Formats: sequence, structure tokens, C-alpha cells
Amino acid sequence: MPIPYSYSLRNLGTRRLTTFLTATGMAMVVFVFAATQMLAAGLQKTLVETGSYDNVVVIRKGSNSEVQSSVERNQAAIVESEPEVAIGPDGRPLLAKELVVLINLQKRETNSPANVVIRGIGPESLKLRPQVHLVEGRMPRPGAAEVIAGKSIAQRFKGGGLGETLRFGMRDWRVVGVFAAGTTGFNSEIWGDADQLMQAFRRPVYSSVLFRLRDTTEFSKVKERIEHDPRLTLEAKRETRFYLDQSEAMATFLRVLGLVLTVIFSLGAVIGAMITMYAAVANRVTEIGTLRALGFQRGSIMAAFILESLFLGLLGGIAGTVAAAFMQLITISTMNWQTFAELAFTFTMTPAIVVKSLAFSAVMGLAGGALPSFRAARMQIVDALRSS
Repeated sequence: MPIPYSYSLRNLGTRRLTTFLTATGMAMVVFVFAATQMLAAGLQKTLVETGSYDNVVVIRKGSNSEVQSSVERNQAAIVESEPEVAIGPDGRPLLAKELVVLINLQKRETNSPANVVIRGIGPESLKLRPQVHLVEGRMPRPGAAEVIAGKSIAQRFKGGGLGETLRFGMRDWRVVGVFAAGTTGFNSEIWGDADQLMQAFRRPVYSSVLFRLRDTTEFSKVKERIEHDPRLTLEAKRETRFYLDQSEAMATFLRVLGLVLTVIFSLGAVIGAMITMYAAVANRVTEIGTLRALGFQRGSIMAAFILESLFLGLLGGIAGTVAAAFMQLITISTMNWQTFAELAFTFTMTPAIVVKSLAFSAVMGLAGGALPSFRAARMQIVDALRSS
């Protein structure tokens, strides 16, 4: 005859203080676990959403990022002539030849320096990135020393706001506009005319070529042609894949760090749960003897104590997950290890993280209650009743 679930729940309610303290310890562990997972998910979400599945990025073979890449002008012209490149309503190829370099700027609050991406864009760059739109000011005039700054740059870096002036490339550049790009990494960039920036940085080559596919199913065809053309030393990637690769190293580090911290903290939480359940068994010896005398089997008593421990773990898991969800209100910045540039992003809660967090809390509860439950089930009726 099984013991009702309500029995286990009522027992947790009668020990409010120990239940609260143990659940709080577990909640803190789950919070750390979920937060580190959210950090990695937020980083990848920011970079993956930066790209479009229909766009193709062409860079030099062996380059890990646009900063390390170089595409010669004649090579860019060959890519532009590929038949898979989409044509816009104005009859021009939907293709942009871009320059990407790093400069050093000071943060407004701390005065600490950080690398920032400068992107030289072409006339088609905005058409290829519909997620980018101006929120203040205007676009730079061709041939002028003018730039537009991403929203994150304008807020966090000196000289990045509308109407301010930045000094780089041995010239002063006026910020004439501020753009927003949703949750993408473009918010952490500064854009200007590619030709003007190439002159300022004395760069005779582009960093990358970006184009939209005429038909998204033709990617493998154009990729093979570009990568096997003897005139080119280039490789082609879908833009989504390109930016996902940019996040891989950092996301892996964050997950490993989170796993290490979680394992260390979870040991303490499991020990705390175990102590709580052992105390519950010690205080309820007579009660256990009575249950056995009433006909409840050892397995049923063991199941009841394990359920208590599971309820305790899930209670902490729910609390920790809810607390971690509020981290989505925070925007943080870090250096992208692939580009060595500053990148701002937010914590991101996903259904998978919620499931993992609750499953992890249940495992902690199970681990903490297994031995005490086994001890309770092994008690003899006479010994248990005699202790009263």
C-alpha cells in the first residue's frame, strides 16, 4: 500500500525553517547553473542573429575573423560576377565589399580602454542587413569623414554619441547617426564609408565580401566554385554559420566554467539536503515504526522520503530558475575571443535551460535523499517503536 503524496508535502510544511534553508541552498546552485548557461546562450544568440541565412560571407582561407582576412579588389570583382548573387530592384548586385578593423576607445563610466570594431560599408550594406535601422541622425555622406555608431557604442564609449567626434586613422570622424540592430552584434560596431576608411587606415584590400543568394539552395554550388577557383584564395560561409563560429570558443569556455562552479556548489547543496533528510528520519523514528505497524512496506516508506527530497530539490530548482530569469534584464559586455573586440549582449533564458535546471535540481534532491530514505526503510518495527 503506497503512502499518499500529501504525506510527504505535509512533512515539508511542518519543518518550515529547515525546508527553507535547504531549498535556498539548492536555489543558489541552480541559479549559478542557469545563469552560466544563459550567458553562453545569450552570446550565441547575439552572434547568430547577427547573420542572415540567405547571406554569404566570403573571407580569405584560414582566417578566423574578418579582422584577420584580406580580399583583393580583383578577387572581390570575381565574386561579384558569380551568377548566384541576387540582383536588387535597381539592377545592382546585392553585394557589399567591406573593411573591418579594430580601434581602441575609452568607456564612459570606467575610462578603461577596449577594442571596438570599425566597419567600412558599401551602398548595399544596409539592404543586406534589414535588422539595422537608424534611430537618430542620418547616414554618412560619401567622401566625408563621418560615421554612424551602434546603440551600444553610443551609450558606453566616449565620443560615440550623436554629434560627438572620434579620433582614429589620423583623422577626426564626426558621429552623424546612431543605429539599432535588435539583439545582434552590430550594436557594438561603428560604420563608415569603406573607401574613406580604407584611405585612412592605408588598407588597399577589403576584409570581406557579403552578398545575398539569388536562391538559398544554391549555396553549395557557389561555395564550391569560389573555393576551387585558382584565381581566389577565399572561402565562403553562410552568414549565420560564420557568426556562430565566432561565438564557439567563448561559449564553450562559459559552459565549462559554469559546469565546474556548479559541481563545486552542488556538493554543498547535496550534503545540506542529506543532513536535512537524516534529521527528518531521526525525528520521525516512532512515526516510521507506526507506518510499518499499519502495514506500509519498506519500499513505500523509502519512496515517501525520496519524494520529500525530490520536492525539496524541485522547490529550490523553481526558485533558482525564476531568479535567474531576471538576469535577462541585464546587458553585459565582454571581449569576443575570435575578433578581440568588445561585444555587448544579454543573458538569454531558453526552454532547454529551464528543463536542464529543473532536472539538475531534481538530481540534487534525489542524491541528497537516497541514503536517508534507505536508512528509514531499513528500520525494524520493534526498534522504531521502542525508541518512543
